Amino acid sequence: MASTVLVVTALEDFTADKIIAALNARAVPVVRVDPADIGPTLSFGFRIGADSPAWGGRLRTASREVELGEVAAVYYRRPTPYAARYGHLPPQQRDFAAAEARHGLGGILNNLHSATYVNHPAAVTRADFKPAQLKRFAELGLTIPPTLVTNDAEQARKFAADHDHVIYKPFRGLPTGEDGHTGAIWAQRVDPDTFDDTLSVTAHLFQAEIPKTGDVRVTVVGEKVFAQQIAAPDGALDWRRGNWDDLIHAPIAVPAPIEAALHRYLASFGLVFGCFDFALTGDGDDPDHWTAIECNPNGQWGWLPDAPAITEVFADILSRTEAASHDDARRP
Repeated sequence: MASTVLVVTALEDFTADKIIAALNARAVPVVRVDPADIGPTLSFGFRIGADSPAWGGRLRTASREVELGEVAAVYYRRPTPYAARYGHLPPQQRDFAAAEARHGLGGILNNLHSATYVNHPAAVTRADFKPAQLKRFAELGLTIPPTLVTNDAEQARKFAADHDHVIYKPFRGLPTGEDGHTGAIWAQRVDPDTFDDTLSVTAHLFQAEIPKTGDVRVTVVGEKVFAQQIAAPDGALDWRRGNWDDLIHAPIAVPAPIEAALHRYLASFGLVFGCFDFALTGDGDDPDHWTAIECNPNGQWGWLPDAPAITEVFADILSRTEAASHDDARRP
């Protein structure tokens, strides 16, 4: 019977380290692999045919070896982009090699027979678009901020005129710069007087600022829900911009209608877990005071006070003690 957990992520991944430690404590076989290591330290040979309709073969890392048929679950975290492996090549060769690796090795790892994925990369991709998230929140009856996606300065000015305060937030994080470092653009208030034709260059996300009394991070793993109210010492609009070690956390109960909607949200995208952000506009007991902001389908949670309990739930699912509760709808 398959029992190995494949952890697909980069070498430095604090969150994945927690999961691997928990699985090791349960004596669950674990193989960690970063597909971008493809080369002498990551080799493979996979076969399929009429007499064997599922892919089989062995994957070898510098320290582990696994037969595909032994993989019961895949924890798909944050692998290094394939392009990083071929950065030394001329652009055409780099792009070709990266695409071949992604479609070949990635095509196998993303289609393991009968494996439980947490989360499947295809489901993460579908759920990673903020417009899709907001649409689904609204369909589920959750309150969302008035939102405009535009590249037109006049549309942006009209939107700002309809609301007291408007914020801008990026759809994605900043890519890695030439120096190898990444940066961030935080949610921030914007002055409509600064809107000009430079907005036409790309898409922008504007939202009416929510007069919030607090922020809540809700982490849903399988059937379990963990929620923390979060406050920045300086009262920042976006609590992520400062030192996370200085954040103030307090557990908070999630109203039953909100919790039910989050489970339906995950199921609709084929996700097993997600990290949801809410803005509170009053008493946390009233579901009408919860405004859904976004859901990260591959979010960080290792820094939360709930991390030890969250880790155990992940380990439960990956070691298949709860796998029977996840139907085929959650395996894209």
